[in-house]
Amino acid sequence: MTVSYVFLRSEKEQNMSEIRFASKEQEYFFFSMLAKCGNSDSYHRAFFYCVGISDTARRNVGRIFDFKNDCINPDGLHEGWQTGGTVRLTRLAFNLWNGYVEETEERLSTPNEIFDCGYAPYFYEAIRQRYPEYCRELAPVHEKRENQER
Repeated sequence: MTVSYVFLRSEKEQNMSEIRFASKEQEYFFFSMLAKCGNSDSYHRAFFYCVGISDTARRNVGRIFDFKNDCINPDGLHEGWQTGGTVRLTRLAFNLWNGYVEETEERLSTPNEIFDCGYAPYFYEAIRQRYPEYCRELAPVHEKRENQER
């Protein structure tokens, strides 16, 4: 059973009212990585949210992110610790960071490939973290009832 945790954000970040975490460990990781980087922009939030979904990826974050130079490490995609799920979340994290797709392996970065795993429900939250200005609550759609055929 997966339990989701919700963290209410400050008024400063009004575009997004809450973050849904897969676990307390992910939540702790997310905030500690943002503090470590000293940056909580949408790129860092999306990357560390995504990587934080998996305990395996959390343990190996230094293999896929260069903290000294504040950039991703694409070579980390091919290390022995990667599983089918972690490679998917790493690909999404890299893509949300800077649009990265692996040359000659572009097909592995399509939604069809990336979202085909148990982490998919949390991938939407990673996307919300990266694009808060576009991922807002939408007003309900009201259909016109007049002149409607039966």
